[in-house]
Amino acid sequence: MPADGETDLKETVTEQVLLERASNWYDELSSRADEIEQGRKLPQDIADRLAADGFYAMCNPPEWGGAGASPLDYAQTIETLARADASAAWCAFIATTAAYSMSFANTQAVQRLLQEPGVIAAGIFAPIGLATPTLHEGVDGYVVNGRWAWGSGSQNAHWISAGCFLADESGKIVPDEKGRPQHLSAIFAADQLTFIDTWTVTGLQGTGSTDFEVSDAFVPEDRIVRGLGTARSDAPIFRFPAFGMLAIGIGAVALGAARGALDDIYELAVGKVPAGSRSPLAEKSSTHRDVARAEAYLRQGRAFLHEAIDAAWYEAQSGAVPVALKRDLRLATTSAVESAKQSVDLIYELAGGTAVYRTSPIQRRFRDVHVATLHMMVKQQTYELAGRLFMNQPTDTSQL
Repeated sequence: MPADGETDLKETVTEQVLLERASNWYDELSSRADEIEQGRKLPQDIADRLAADGFYAMCNPPEWGGAGASPLDYAQTIETLARADASAAWCAFIATTAAYSMSFANTQAVQRLLQEPGVIAAGIFAPIGLATPTLHEGVDGYVVNGRWAWGSGSQNAHWISAGCFLADESGKIVPDEKGRPQHLSAIFAADQLTFIDTWTVTGLQGTGSTDFEVSDAFVPEDRIVRGLGTARSDAPIFRFPAFGMLAIGIGAVALGAARGALDDIYELAVGKVPAGSRSPLAEKSSTHRDVARAEAYLRQGRAFLHEAIDAAWYEAQSGAVPVALKRDLRLATTSAVESAKQSVDLIYELAGGTAVYRTSPIQRRFRDVHVATLHMMVKQQTYELAGRLFMNQPTDTSQL
């Protein structure tokens, strides 16, 4: 990293560089994990330096303010950060996917804001707010009202996107020609938002995933995103499944946190002598069995996820990604999170009473992974969606 802490995001960086930078964060993120949790959001100095290192717009092409990383580079980098601290990694994945989704606006205004030095993006895709067309001081745009939950990383961000329904002046949702609600995302400047402190939770405490709201906020037309997967840029990253990009980050955080828990148990087992025993945990056959199972769960989940990412990315180089590969990507991500949960559950039980103390990083990783499993992109319904496609049943694939 340059001496002044700044990274030139106008140049594509290699996987090796990203992973080296992420590895260099291990000691600091590990030592500040309690501070991150207690603050219930990422300290701004950490967020600013993660952005400077290129972790907050990894996959965008350089002309869209990013590092030009592939989806697999992105996944491995998030895993590496999560091995130290899952909340910091979560904020990096949210910023990366927010910057990615903002790029689909494909306007010069959004391109400029993403190229601002050290810019941090955040966002919520779910359409919650109401956006009403208006003319403000001669500028076409929308008046937006709404309150959104799960605003991960938004308190660190300069620009925040949020999903909306198109509405008329009376607040009634305007349907399209097929009678369906019309969705869009509005990109707000940070000073347009009011934050509501709701983030008192069990895991991923340091993500600052609090609520925010806007009241009669004006957003110009050139800061509006209409649908993911509709960018006019021909860069392969914009042909990669957009919902897959979001899901990958969740899987990577869970895998990285579970790997961190394995690191912890290997260290703990050498010195811990369980009550009623004369030998340390590391010498017990039950320990050998459980750590092997934990490794197997973790490696299986990771291998399937990386295989699915590679297959989809290969197709995106030359054209559209087939539905079957989008299906596999979503399935692999959910499977990876479930595998991480199975792994960390074994480790938590193996650590015994040690793991219940706040001084043990295992309890934090256990809580973080369990919260990650509840994200809508990796819930059990993903298996139903994939299963319908395997069985050739009529299926809505719009969110693959």
